[in-house]
Order: sequence, then C-alpha cells, then structure tokens
Amino acid sequence: MLFKDFALYLEKLEGTPSRLVMTDILADLLSKLSIEESEIGVYLMLGGLAAEFESVEFNMAEKMVIRSIARVLNQEIEVVAKKYRKLGDLGEVIKRDGENKKNNLTIEAVGRRLKEIAEDEGEASQERKIDALSNLLSEVDGLSAKFIVRIVLSKLRLGFSAKTIIDALSVMSVGNKSARKDIERVYQVLPDAGRLVRQIKSLGLSEMIKKVVPIIGIPVNPMLCQRIKSPKEMVEKMGKVAIEPKFDGTRVQIHFKRGEKSMVKTFTRNLKETSWMFPELKQAGKWFKADEVILDSEAVGLDEERKAVVNFQTTMQRRRKHNIENFSNKVPIRFCVFDVIYKDGESLMDLPYYQRRKILEETVISNELFQVDEYEVTEEVEMIAKFHKEMLLEGLEGIVVKQYSSKYVPGRTGWRWVKMKEEEKSVAKLSDTVDGIVMGYSTGKGKRAEFGVGRFLVGIRDGDKIKTVTKVGTGLTDEQFRELKRRLDKLTINEQPKEYVVGKTLMPEVWVKPSLVVELAADEITKSSVHTAGVALRFPRLVRFRDDKGVEESTTTDELKEIAGQ
Repeated sequence: MLFKDFALYLEKLEGTPSRLVMTDILADLLSKLSIEESEIGVYLMLGGLAAEFESVEFNMAEKMVIRSIARVLNQEIEVVAKKYRKLGDLGEVIKRDGENKKNNLTIEAVGRRLKEIAEDEGEASQERKIDALSNLLSEVDGLSAKFIVRIVLSKLRLGFSAKTIIDALSVMSVGNKSARKDIERVYQVLPDAGRLVRQIKSLGLSEMIKKVVPIIGIPVNPMLCQRIKSPKEMVEKMGKVAIEPKFDGTRVQIHFKRGEKSMVKTFTRNLKETSWMFPELKQAGKWFKADEVILDSEAVGLDEERKAVVNFQTTMQRRRKHNIENFSNKVPIRFCVFDVIYKDGESLMDLPYYQRRKILEETVISNELFQVDEYEVTEEVEMIAKFHKEMLLEGLEGIVVKQYSSKYVPGRTGWRWVKMKEEEKSVAKLSDTVDGIVMGYSTGKGKRAEFGVGRFLVGIRDGDKIKTVTKVGTGLTDEQFRELKRRLDKLTINEQPKEYVVGKTLMPEVWVKPSLVVELAADEITKSSVHTAGVALRFPRLVRFRDDKGVEESTTTDELKEIAGQ
C-alpha cells in the first residue's frame, strides 16, 4: 500500500468520534494491508515503529523537527515556529504549507526510513536525523507529511489503542466482534499488535489461537489482583487458597534463555523493559534449572545493615540509568519469585497454581538473589487473618491470596488472586489506595507558582474513557511538587485527549497525555455531581508515583466502588 493511501485512512480515523465507525475503518484498512506490510502498518497507525515494550524512540525534540520542516518549506525557522505557536500542531504546519507532491513511497519504505532515523545515534546524529527527516518529508504529499511528523513527535493522537485493533481484527476475520475474546487472549500472551496482525493474516485466526505460547523476550501481560476486604469473603468466593506475602517492591517478569543466543531480560507490569536496572541478573543462569524460563517476581531492595527490605521509592531509584553498578552495590536487590509462566518450550499458564508452584520450586535454586516465596495453603478464615497480621508485623504490605487451582490468567479477572493490605492506614481511612491517571494541572499561585504546579486533576478508567475523580493540591512535599512538574513537562499537550471526560468547572490550565499513574490515599469516597466518575476522593494524598504501572493498570470505576464498599 502506498503511504499516501495509508494517510487517507489515518485522516478518516482522526475525524471519527464513533468507536464503532473507527473499528470498521480499521478493519477495512487491516484487510487491505499485505502480510509483509501489516506489521509496520499497525505500528505506524499506533504512532510508533515497533511494539511498545521495545521502546523504540526517535529522540527528536520539537526544535529539531521545526528545523526539518523549515528546510522542506524553504522558510526561516522562526516563521515555522510562529505558525506552530498559532496552530499548536507541527503536523498541521507542514500539511497546510506542503506541496501536493506525487508520493510513491510505500508503507514499508516510510517505515524503514523512519526506523533508520530512530536508530541513528552517536556524534553528529542530531544533524543527520534532521537531514533524513527533511529528505523524507520533501518526498511526500502534505497529508502524509502531517502524519509522519506526528509519529516522529509521538503525537499521532488518533484516539484508539491496541484494544480497538483487536476489535477490528475480529471484524476483519469473522465479520463482527464475536472473536474478540479469543483474539484478546492471544494478545495477552503476545502483546505485540503488529506481530499479532501479521500472524493472524498469515496463519488464520483459528491456527493462531491454537499455536499461541509465550516467547522469550516478549513480555506476557501479568496476572493482577482483585480487591476483597475480608478473609471470610475470600474463602466464600475462592474456596481453597494459598497465602503469600505482599512485598513493597516492583513487579518484574524475568525472561531467561541459555545457550549460544543467551538472553536475560526483565519487564515491568506495564511491559516496559528494565533489564539495565538489574546487572545482577548476568549470573542468573547458575540458579535456574532450565534452558528457557519466564518467571514472575517482585524485586525488593535490601538494607544489609538492618537485614530488612527497603521501601518502594528507594528500590525504584534504580530507574536512574547512570551509575547503576554502584547503586546496585549500595542497595542490593532480591527477586521474590512467586510464579513460573513458561519453561523449556512449554506454556505453563493453563496449569493450576499448585502445579506451577511445584515446577517453580524445582526450577529456581533459592539463594541471596532469588527467593521462592513462602506460602500457606488453607480454607480457614482465621489462618488468612493470622498470616496477614504476621506479614504486617514483619513490615510487609500485607498478603496476596490465590485460588489454589487457578490458571495463570493475565489481567484482573475473576476471584483468582486478591490482595489484602492494612485495613486502617495512618495516612488515610480507605481500606486501599487508588491508582489514578494525571489528566492535567493548574500552574499554581503563591509558593506553588515557583513549582509550576498548583493542583493536578486525576481520573480513573471507565471502559475506553478516563473520568475525573479528584484534584490533588495538598500533602505533597516541595520535592514531590518539583518531581511532578519534571514529569508533566514531558507529557504536556495542546488539547484535551479524546478519551478524557471532564466537567466544565474542572478544566485544567494545562493538559497532559494519559501516561503518569499516581497512587493516592484518601479518607473516603463520596458521591459527586462535579466529577464525571460520579464519585470523588475526599482528602486525597499522593502516596507515590507508580512508574511500574501503565494507564491500563490504573483503577477502574468498578474497582473504586469495591474500595468504597458500594
């Protein structure tokens, strides 16, 4: 497919507010892509060049793109910058001024050249990137240039995600959404939308469903916990359970492969690769009795002097890439391993918990770096309460209770895994915290003006929408305000995202794209006619930034009702 025809589809999608119509347009587009071009085509329509977990970035600031556009249009940089300030979209700048050239570049050709730009690094790479982008833009029509510029700036803004691609794949394959659940199950195991489309077009839907197994190096969507307040309700809903400690660490999925093409990779719960955070894993092979294995674990930092686990924020300082070797010596890590997903060519996801546990214990040799979590099996309410109390006394967050016979099912579905934290916290009165999405902020007055952030608007998920639930402006330290502003500066956008549902009285001064997840504590949840979620958090406090969680793992309206006891 020629890129100019692809751009016409993107234009249709941009102008379509209806999810149903959008799905039909995508289904039509997917059906017309060849097998060879389908993978890069999907990545491009999602605004990137590869699966999200691969973190392929262009590293081109707006100023660099402005220089590229100025060269193409043969205009002064300040003239282009002025137009950008007026329109708020560099894509529109080049679309309005770009010539309607004959564009014979294919999707694959554009994807290949964009990838070359993204992969260019080292001395003088900025100038080479600017030259390469201006050369590409000069060869395409204005509409194609608009979307290329948006892709480079990670601002495609078409209002759909991989979930809509899954719907469209179902429509393409069977004519309606009836195959959605089957395709989503495949996607949970191989969360790579481009690869998924290519394989379904190549193998056919039924064969793809039969053959799906985890692949070393591609993260599996993790299994997540539901919330239940009382041990009595846990036993009623789950029957025989296993109780495990809940650590205040960061979820880490470990992928290991031995041999000539050996590999050790780690991924967070929102599928971001973090292998560089854990140099200790270079020696992992001597502790695994497997040639290939995917493990689920919680990484916790250790205070060797006190022989105790450090808090989450200290552990997460490893996200600072510089001087990681020294920091890893200062704050050693331990991987508390609690599940095995795949081993030596075989998916273990459909095995019951107790069988996976047996395989896990046979696979991992416990040592200073890896510890297979302890657990207790019971159907007794009192036993759950006792184990929970013991874990709290040891300084842990609480417990995770798992159905003894459950499969490993990605996502938060059914009563298979539930978490139980401390029931009454000193910082708030709710039984659990809320993981919200920062939607925007006001710039602040008085002292807060120096931080650049006064109050920030937080929402929760309701289907495909994000609805407001609170504004937060108190309970932050000066350093937290500064850190918040640093993070939000990277997420600022010029207009309200399509998925945001915000009442007129709550419109922020600055919008940010849905990316930053914050953990909030609060005293209670009340009904609200102002917040679009229909409820509001009363006296919210920032607990921490959840770098280990993506938007898809934030709290939903249904989960908030569970926390509220409604």
